[in-house]
Amino acid sequence: MPVADNPLKGFRISREDLKFTGRDLQRPECILAEADGTLWSADARGGVMRIAADGTQSLIAQQADSHFAGTSDLARRFTEGTLPNGLAFARNGDFLIANFGTDCLEVMDRDGRSRVLYDSIDGQPIGKVNFVLRDSRDRLWVTVSTKIRNWMEAVRPGINDGYIALVDDKGMRIVADDLHFTNEVRLDAREEYLYAVETCGRRISRFRVGADGSLSGREIFGPADFGPAGFPDGCTFDAYGNLWITLIMAERLIALTPEGEVLTLFDDGNPAAIAALEAAYQAGRATPELMMATRSSVTPWMASVTFGGPDLRNAYIGTLFGTNIPWFRSPVAGLPMVHWKERK
Repeated sequence: MPVADNPLKGFRISREDLKFTGRDLQRPECILAEADGTLWSADARGGVMRIAADGTQSLIAQQADSHFAGTSDLARRFTEGTLPNGLAFARNGDFLIANFGTDCLEVMDRDGRSRVLYDSIDGQPIGKVNFVLRDSRDRLWVTVSTKIRNWMEAVRPGINDGYIALVDDKGMRIVADDLHFTNEVRLDAREEYLYAVETCGRRISRFRVGADGSLSGREIFGPADFGPAGFPDGCTFDAYGNLWITLIMAERLIALTPEGEVLTLFDDGNPAAIAALEAAYQAGRATPELMMATRSSVTPWMASVTFGGPDLRNAYIGTLFGTNIPWFRSPVAGLPMVHWKERK
């Protein structure tokens, strides 16, 4: 366990502390950072946006797709066309893409050529593929939020059809199921535990990782419920061992200390909109309109956190409706991801 004082204790940021990078982005939900200062953000046009350290941008897309920006119908935005969501680097630098629109795990090279890795499991459609994480052994941890095509219909209590799959030299197999809208997952520094976001369960579940990739000993880490509209979306570790978490519809950034204590780092939530959504959610009647009403103007649907910069202390916030990337300086560096040294 860490012995030094936790650098996040007492740390808070405000709107005024935020800086911004990127422009004209579409659904920059997930962000990857490289050691040379390059950022890559998921883009709803069917690929990723490269943002160089000097601010220049270039879109690398599998295909031209304008549906996300071309309609105000929220259900259509999230159920039609391609929607690159979770991203990871393959060892050779290609992009592993959890495509929330096509329900596929894909790989795309840096020229935009792509192919489907998996669209089914155990002979059945894979479902709403949300996130992909590569570990130090080149295994892929893949999350599926729900098997319901329109994911907004799954934003209610009691829909536990999410799961975690592992891809290794044996292929793809389910290693944990009965999860309540599985979202991002992260491994601790020693890759001994896997931490899984259960968005509609409003909690973090933790599993012990076996040598064969099996998951066991499921337990809740931190609070059993993050409270009104406290739907966690993204998570990431810092070097101290704090687990940073975005609460997407509460528009709040929190961290769980290694002891499971909740620290609030940023709060831009709308209390009235949160209360209205919470009441509808508990009644099983959450609507797209009530969800949309919770959006902040600076971090609209805060979805993820990525550490970057030369010292890994730039904290970049991914959002579902932003057109740029908010960021701020953290008092502690992020835990380096497996690609950090590979891509130097």
